[in-house]
Amino acid sequence: MTGFGRAKKNFDGFDITVEIRSVNHRFFEFSSRLPRAYLFLDDKIKSCVQKRVSRGKIEVSVMLEITDGASVVLDINRDYVNAYICALRQIGKEYKIKDDLKLSSLVGNNDILAQKRKEIDEEILTDAVLQTVDDALTAFVDMRAAEGERLRTDVISRTDTILDKVSFVEERSPETVHEYRRKIEQRIRELIGDVQIDEQRLLTETAVFADKVAVAEETVRLRSHIKELNNLFEAGGVIGRKLDFIVQEMNREANTIGSKCSDMEITKAVVDIKAEIEKIREQIQNIE
Repeated sequence: MTGFGRAKKNFDGFDITVEIRSVNHRFFEFSSRLPRAYLFLDDKIKSCVQKRVSRGKIEVSVMLEITDGASVVLDINRDYVNAYICALRQIGKEYKIKDDLKLSSLVGNNDILAQKRKEIDEEILTDAVLQTVDDALTAFVDMRAAEGERLRTDVISRTDTILDKVSFVEERSPETVHEYRRKIEQRIRELIGDVQIDEQRLLTETAVFADKVAVAEETVRLRSHIKELNNLFEAGGVIGRKLDFIVQEMNREANTIGSKCSDMEITKAVVDIKAEIEKIREQIQNIE
């Protein structure tokens, strides 16, 4: 399921910003974007996310921005400064240049000062980052829950459409048997005229046809699958993979109904049923 969550927290001269994104995926897949110095947080962030998200391709970005100059320490490269000053004075002496060496003469040399960050307690930093991750997860889960409700409404609407088509198939199926009997009887009369028809043979042929096109078992199972799908939505929780399985079974029953029936009206209904099942299948890929 697609989703996005963002949170920000200030910690010891740093702004910690966490962004969580996800796209559809059948399973849980995690990746993170962290500053090189904080790659040790990757596994801890993954564990934190897995506690609240079980499905989707998840990307977590963590940004740390210095907001307090006290977090930065400048070290003087004293050996280098001494050697640099000596070299300048040696140049002045050898080339008879006036010695007007000042502090400003050193400012443009980037090798004199080395910048480093103040040491931060790793455990405290980890807690701060994970708290920010948890806040971002709350926003992320809330967004996915809202989307999930929209998807649930759409799927339920499509199952109602399927049930309407199933009802039509159930009503139409016996009619196809009666029509088959009438067609056989008409053809026989066209061939043999007014000669007495073997009623028993006609009944046998009709019974064989009725058995071949009977779809009662399939429609009952299809209704049962739809009921189970609705029950899963009512129960809530992590249901994505169960929904996958149910939709596969729904499609199996629809295919069987389609293979049994030669009636054009039923065939059209089955095509509509399969189209709705396919749309449901696409939607539930977004459901955790």
